[in-house]
Amino acid sequence: MKILMFHPHDVFSKQEPWTVRIKNLGIEFKKKGHEVKIVYFPLDYKGHERNFYRDGMEFIPLSRRVGIKAYINNIRVILTMCKWADIVHFQKCFYQAALPALIGAFLSRKPVHYDWDDWEIKIFHHSARQPWLAGLFLSYIESSLPVLCDSVSVASRRLYEECIRCGVAQEQIVMAPVGADLDLFHPEVSGVRIREKFNIKGPLVIYLGQLHGGQYVEQFIRAAKIVLNQVRPVNFMIVGGGYLLNELKDLTKTLELTENVVFTGAVSHKETPLYLAAADIAVACFEDNDITRCKSPLKIAEYMASGKPIVASNVGEVKCMLGGVGVVTTPGDPQSLAEGVMKLLNDEPLCKRLSQKARKRAEEIYNWRNTAENLLNVYGNSGLKRRVT
Repeated sequence: MKILMFHPHDVFSKQEPWTVRIKNLGIEFKKKGHEVKIVYFPLDYKGHERNFYRDGMEFIPLSRRVGIKAYINNIRVILTMCKWADIVHFQKCFYQAALPALIGAFLSRKPVHYDWDDWEIKIFHHSARQPWLAGLFLSYIESSLPVLCDSVSVASRRLYEECIRCGVAQEQIVMAPVGADLDLFHPEVSGVRIREKFNIKGPLVIYLGQLHGGQYVEQFIRAAKIVLNQVRPVNFMIVGGGYLLNELKDLTKTLELTENVVFTGAVSHKETPLYLAAADIAVACFEDNDITRCKSPLKIAEYMASGKPIVASNVGEVKCMLGGVGVVTTPGDPQSLAEGVMKLLNDEPLCKRLSQKARKRAEEIYNWRNTAENLLNVYGNSGLKRRVT
């Protein structure tokens, strides 16, 4: 099968790490003998960049610049790509990728698949000072796409329910949660170099993720303060970058935690296993809202694959993902989060048991191979066979 995949962001930028999903799915498709091309939109597009190959896949960079000329040129290129494809697959609802992918697929009479992994309009409204007209446009696109496509994959039960509400038939929807690269994230990876680099001695509790709105890193910092007031010295590390970095550093100063909380800044996805390997406990903290109810958090899959004892807020898909291999806490409550961390700090046998179970769960369910198989199954269902030749 020839699979043409679209992502509206830069799949090679540390600033847009959520693009690991489409790259890993493409790699799994290649392993199963399919041909894969990925269209993406670089942050720093220099104009007329050439296609190139990596990991056995062809990557096609296009401009994300706003303007009729650039948009028409993108559609022209995409139409040629769609004629090559057996299936057109796009992730997220942003206009620069979703609309050209639809146009190209319809004109080429090729089946089209929408990979819905976040409720983008909710994230949009959570961000400050966004233009209302742009929000109206995004809302219309996001609610329309599921019914315009031949099939839809969703990352959570909440998005599944939204698909049904939009009028999508159940047989056209497939669950496709996040996964982990089981070779990259592994319990045998050594974290010695990271501990030496940051002079870490004693227990290390880690948070992995972007530092921007909707990530709730401040809960991790406030929980750290509670833990340090009650137990022996513990190290805390925040791995990631974003526009809230300075604000979060100021919070650690206010709470007098600068000696206990390490900020690494943005790191490449291939480096993150080293940081997880250095940790004793991994944390995923959230509030309970429409954004978090829709997610299957990537960090949890990668924590499990790394064999880490996990403390996570009980919201959305989190409890289902963990399946008893981690400690769940009250969403939005630093005290509950701190109690979960202290429970693991004080129970080494429990940590060992949870570590082994976490890795096994990642191997059995939360890996990109399984997610790719789910997608291939829906590509080949009866609704798509009418177009695939």
